[in-house]
Amino acid sequence: MAFVHFARREIHCKIVYYGPGAGGKTTNLRSLCESLPRDRRGELTCLSADGERTLYFDLLPLDLGRVGNWETRFHLYTVPGQPRYNLSRRIVLQGADTVVFVADSDPARLFENRRSFDNLRENFALTGRPLAEVNLLFQYNKRDVAGAVARERLDALVNGARLPAIPAIATQGVGVRETLRAAIEQTLARLAPPRRAAEAR
Repeated sequence: MAFVHFARREIHCKIVYYGPGAGGKTTNLRSLCESLPRDRRGELTCLSADGERTLYFDLLPLDLGRVGNWETRFHLYTVPGQPRYNLSRRIVLQGADTVVFVADSDPARLFENRRSFDNLRENFALTGRPLAEVNLLFQYNKRDVAGAVARERLDALVNGARLPAIPAIATQGVGVRETLRAAIEQTLARLAPPRRAAEAR
């Protein structure tokens, strides 16, 4: 679903961070925005209304960022985690190239992960695209909490296909850039240099 800007010779891709509320999606984006060079990223923007919050910024990667002789620009989004904002989550998912599912390793939140993953699948179906058509990877966040859920149990709960899963402690920046790098690599692997014929379609 990447968008091609022929005049600038740029391919625009969308990465969405999804997962249960308070699982670490916002922390990931804040950490990334603070650690990346200002000349390669846009400002972190918060879209909020009635207590709902969606974060966004765009990024020109320092490396891994070209397709042929085309620049790539990545737009990173979070979705609001609270169930009452389901429509907003569905809207943010529109046109996503890659989804990072941020699972919470806190044992008290274990089944919130499953509910959120089921919701992800349902929302994709409602947008008319099966989840299988989208790049998907996992981040197992909060690995520092007491009694953190074993990775094998999280795999069984939300990642039966054994897709890439990066352990993280987003509050410390651990695993945050590694997750983004994996998301960018997955996105680029599916892209091919655009052809002028595509402009006329």
